[in-house]
Amino acid sequence: MTPRFGDTPRPGIAYRPRPGVYAILPGDSGLLLTHQEEPSPEIQLPGGGIDPGESPLQALHREVREETGWRIADVRRLGVYRRFAYMPEYDLWAEKICTIFVATPVRALSAPTEAGHSVIWASAQQAIGLLASPGDSAFVARYAAARRLP
Repeated sequence: MTPRFGDTPRPGIAYRPRPGVYAILPGDSGLLLTHQEEPSPEIQLPGGGIDPGESPLQALHREVREETGWRIADVRRLGVYRRFAYMPEYDLWAEKICTIFVATPVRALSAPTEAGHSVIWASAQQAIGLLASPGDSAFVARYAAARRLP
């Protein structure tokens, strides 16, 4: 069974499945994260929804590039969790099925191309406290503990 993080589903609401991909990106300066301004400011693992016709890996490369401007390599799947959330930008109640990967940030190609996003580097311990999603924090904590990251 896929673990659930965050809010309990509300009775009477039809949640639409929304698969997404997210990346833990360890580099020399810590973990590469993204700060999203809208709909409310928060720190996130780079990633997002899988578009129709896209594979999860294609979506991951696209989302990381849009939100950070970085190219990634050596992508490995870590696991999956789900969370139930309202997505105001889509006016959608979603069951987010979040697949977490770890990848190497290879090179900054540009500034983030997705409006309202900026890059943040943080230690693993800082990231655990900064990330808005408890599921993302749990995966970073597990990853950091396995690698004994600061």
